[in-house]
Amino acid sequence: MYEPINALGSPLEPCSIDPLTGFYRDGSCQTGKNNPGVHAVCIYATQDFLDYSKAVGNDLSTPMPQYNFAGVKAGESWCLSGPRFVQAVKDGKAPGIFIHSTHQAMLQLIDMETLKKYALDL
Repeated sequence: MYEPINALGSPLEPCSIDPLTGFYRDGSCQTGKNNPGVHAVCIYATQDFLDYSKAVGNDLSTPMPQYNFAGVKAGESWCLSGPRFVQAVKDGKAPGIFIHSTHQAMLQLIDMETLKKYALDL
């Protein structure tokens, strides 16, 4: 795993315990070599974003009980795949993020200025 440091260089803060998020399902957006999707950005899900995400093939809102996944609801936080966030930025549909809970690995995919533009916790 990469060091648990956020995009600002401070200790990575939790993203969500309820629903339990993160590639490792530990509540944080930690990432590492076995996380090829780089689930490193902590988003604040809105209905607009969830609808957009579903339309582009990343359905986060439909429950999948077979995977113990209740679906993400508007108003919840979730660790999103870095490339999906970058795609949403390019499409003008990016959600707000919690930069203190966003892993520093995101800086390999997108610049700090853009992350700060979407940060809800600065």
